[in-house]
Amino acid sequence: MALAGQSFEQIIKYFYKDVEIEQKDESKILRVNIGHLLSNAKISSATKGSQLQIIQGEAGNESVLPVSSLADSISFSIIGSTVSPRVTLGKTTQVLTRSRVFTVRWAGTRYLEGPDTLVSVSHSGVTQKLRYGQIQVKAIKSPSGYRIAMTNSVRLADEYLWGISEMPSFWPIAALEAQAIASRTYALSKAGVYRSACDCDLYGSISDQTFLGYAKEIEKKFGVVWKDVVTRTAGLTITQSGLPITAYFSSSSGGKTELSINAWGSARAYTQIVDDPGSLDLTINPRFVTWNREVPQSVIAAAFVLPDVVSLEILGMNESGTVAQIQATSSTGVKVALRGETFRSRTKIPSAWFSLVSVQN
Repeated sequence: MALAGQSFEQIIKYFYKDVEIEQKDESKILRVNIGHLLSNAKISSATKGSQLQIIQGEAGNESVLPVSSLADSISFSIIGSTVSPRVTLGKTTQVLTRSRVFTVRWAGTRYLEGPDTLVSVSHSGVTQKLRYGQIQVKAIKSPSGYRIAMTNSVRLADEYLWGISEMPSFWPIAALEAQAIASRTYALSKAGVYRSACDCDLYGSISDQTFLGYAKEIEKKFGVVWKDVVTRTAGLTITQSGLPITAYFSSSSGGKTELSINAWGSARAYTQIVDDPGSLDLTINPRFVTWNREVPQSVIAAAFVLPDVVSLEILGMNESGTVAQIQATSSTGVKVALRGETFRSRTKIPSAWFSLVSVQN
């Protein structure tokens, strides 16, 4: 739509039903999960001569707190129900007393004065660069025992939105504006609703929105474009009855958007089924106009909570063209039906817009 000259308002009001675009306060501080259910993790200063501060306990917005230690890098591991930090400063390494939670701060932020500092957060084979906020490292209970949750406390208006990476920054300006407004709206709808499972308001992944951090802001040539779009659309929020909507969006749709009741089982008045021709354009969407996946029998069986599956049958389709219900039959004749979206989620296929090519034992 942006390529056809449509404005961000036209784009938003096409995809979301009966909504307005209003100014809302976006000064809220978000807890963004940047590391979920970890056994270990590492935080390092990426700025020469600028050390990290590690504080035992959970720090809020207090500017003066007792500092446990200074560090060039801190490695965290889970021991029992506590977090154990190993601190390195120069050539010296020490293990600090364990605790359920630690806070890490660095200079050039709202939490600590000093020169602008970058930090590197590494876990699960991935490293993320952060410029803003403070990090909480907490032991949380999971089905497999205690694990580490890492959250970054950032201001929604800029520190968070500048780091959102849900659209290439070289796309048309109207598309970027619509994305910035949708991302702001989605975050506002989640702000302040604490989730103990992640110690967060939002996940920094596709579970909510992809939070890339400082790397998004400094993308070659186009990082400044995204940052400018966020700044120019400051406060603009999609509302219904004066409240921010949960502004669901996706990279592609299979040709039509979906109702929330079909996707998640609960109705939202602002979702609707409309044509999405861009999703069927091979130039724009080469990966998902068509796709094929082979899903192992063991994964199919686990999705239906059956010992095995000998046949699959699509029982019905939604108006959008997605699978409404799919049924599996086991070797003993037990039949179990799932919503198409539940099946998609459990089998990790790209969408609920699919057909069955073959079923092999």
